[in-house]
Amino acid sequence: MIGIIMAGGKGTRMNLDSEKLLLKYKKPMILHVVDSLKNSNSFSKILAVTSCNSPKTKKLLEENNIETFDTPGIGYVEDLNLALTSIHDDVLVTSGDLPLLDKEIIQKIIGEFDPKKTWTSILVTNEFLISLGLESDYSIIFDDKKCHYTGISLINSEMISSLKNLDEDYVIIDDKRIAFNLNSKQDYDLLSAA
Repeated sequence: MIGIIMAGGKGTRMNLDSEKLLLKYKKPMILHVVDSLKNSNSFSKILAVTSCNSPKTKKLLEENNIETFDTPGIGYVEDLNLALTSIHDDVLVTSGDLPLLDKEIIQKIIGEFDPKKTWTSILVTNEFLISLGLESDYSIIFDDKKCHYTGISLINSEMISSLKNLDEDYVIIDDKRIAFNLNSKQDYDLLSAA
């Protein structure tokens, strides 16, 4: 299995002068994600998807011996699609802005992988997100519950020809380590206070 970290976004919703994934929570946020994947001992390779939007993040990743894959930085889906076309393996993809990730939650998520399913997105329930004081713009109704995407998916890339009209499956894991996705200044303040 290959671990992919999405690290090419602009972080425009944060309204920052610097790159979002370099924000510090003890260390740059992106390194928490890198370390959680490394420490899980679950991947044959870890690959960070970067773009022209994140040159300093790319430099930091390369200084930490993480292979990078350059994309045009058009958008999350387009960049991920480009990366997946070059991969022929099972994949765990995660956003680079999940600073509470650790090896245990990564291993738990990998335990949900089903090679018969093309794409499995990991969700948290709206109720759980609200209990943490968080919000999300990306919701879906699953299992009669309002849920939110965590930015983590399990993918059988051999079954993908395009990200259009994809059969998507879902798993709900209400855990703050995957719910805490930094998208706003308020999220960062909440994290800093935790």
